[in-house]
Amino acid sequence: MDAPAEDKKKVAAAGDAAAEIGSIDIMRIMSAIPHRYPFLMIDKMVDIRLGESATGIKNVTINEPFFTGHFPAQPVMPGVLIVEAMAQTAATLVVLTLGEAFEGKLVYFMTIEGAKFRRPVGPGDQLHITVEKERARANVWRFKGVARVDGVSVAEATFSAMIMG
Repeated sequence: MDAPAEDKKKVAAAGDAAAEIGSIDIMRIMSAIPHRYPFLMIDKMVDIRLGESATGIKNVTINEPFFTGHFPAQPVMPGVLIVEAMAQTAATLVVLTLGEAFEGKLVYFMTIEGAKFRRPVGPGDQLHITVEKERARANVWRFKGVARVDGVSVAEATFSAMIMG
């Protein structure tokens, strides 16, 4: 699905590394990255600063398929999926920054460092996943990610990924 004309204009301004996009919805995320249900881990993105940072939002519901097998008596979102949500937020930011020619390209993890999980995430929580670019060299980007619920850090990691195309 094509992005709204307004988003395209803002993304076209990506030459300005500090260009900002207020928010994008799930349809725009799905045009940027190839992930789909049940493995699409972000529902919306806000506070997007092209080439710099963004915040992904994940509304965690009891209907998540992983809850049927991951501690069903006391559902907990797997930490690796929180890190995946960080990566999807970062991948979407990279595609928005680089433009339409990169939409749908695969972005592969290269490293995950310093992952820390501070408290469980469960149904009813809303994750705010902030990613900040630490560096970008050619097709390799490195990010610091922090996931929060109600303003409290629940997970963090530093990771790098490569755009394949």
